Amino acid sequence: MRSVEQMMNMIIQVAEEDSGIRAVGMNGSRTNPNAPTDQFQDYDIVYFVTDMSTYTKHHDWLHVFGERLIMQTPEDMELYPPELGGRYSFLMLFTDGTRIDLTIAPASELEAYVDEDTLTVMLLDKDERIGTLPPPSERMYWVTPPTVRSYGDCCNEFYWLSTYVAKGLWRDEILYAHDHLHKLRDVLMQMLVWRIGHDYAYRVNIGKSGKYIQQYADEEEWAGLVETYATGEKADVWRALERSFALFSALSDKVAKQNHYPRHTDEGERVEAYVRRGNRGFLR
Repeated sequence: MRSVEQMMNMIIQVAEEDSGIRAVGMNGSRTNPNAPTDQFQDYDIVYFVTDMSTYTKHHDWLHVFGERLIMQTPEDMELYPPELGGRYSFLMLFTDGTRIDLTIAPASELEAYVDEDTLTVMLLDKDERIGTLPPPSERMYWVTPPTVRSYGDCCNEFYWLSTYVAKGLWRDEILYAHDHLHKLRDVLMQMLVWRIGHDYAYRVNIGKSGKYIQQYADEEEWAGLVETYATGEKADVWRALERSFALFSALSDKVAKQNHYPRHTDEGERVEAYVRRGNRGFLR
């Protein structure tokens, strides 16, 4: 695998030698001073160019970055619609394990780009359009506190989704049940994130897909969260749902107390009782 120094030199050199590339920006975990460092980190790079079609119509110019194992161009996809507006991305994994997520953006968007992400750093600015940026910070990714309404919405959504999990199991529709168990867990994770956020004065980043949660959750919370993942067995999905009920109840109680919000105990108790009436034949 190429070293960080080799990769950074190459990324900048390609831009320096091409008059159509006017600036280079970078963000993501490699600019985050608090992110763990390892060889699997992507290089999240943006080239700001004078003519988009020069770089998006033909892809031969990308060979300079190395031999690719696989590449994805989301803006060319039909099945998964693009999300970058007028920008274009090349997601490239190379045979040596290095990965570059390279975005091509109009040079006119440079000023807007630097305001989009507090982790942004400028690697090259040929026209000196951007002054000195503040040091990269993950503050825009910090957990935000719940409002009383969002807290109530979270509780309601959790218990509402639990009835879909149960319905899928009662109908022997295991994939349907699993799908809604996954959605339910996302809601549970939101409550856990709020609990963690409060303990760190909402100056904490739990990472994409909650990847840093383990280092902030206490041992009991983490063990309980892991137990909400189920196998394909119906009885195991029931157990995962029961564990989700227990963990969500504990977390929602903590978050309510932390924020002095009313608890939604009646609704939760009614739903749990309703679900349990139908699952006794599967639990052992």
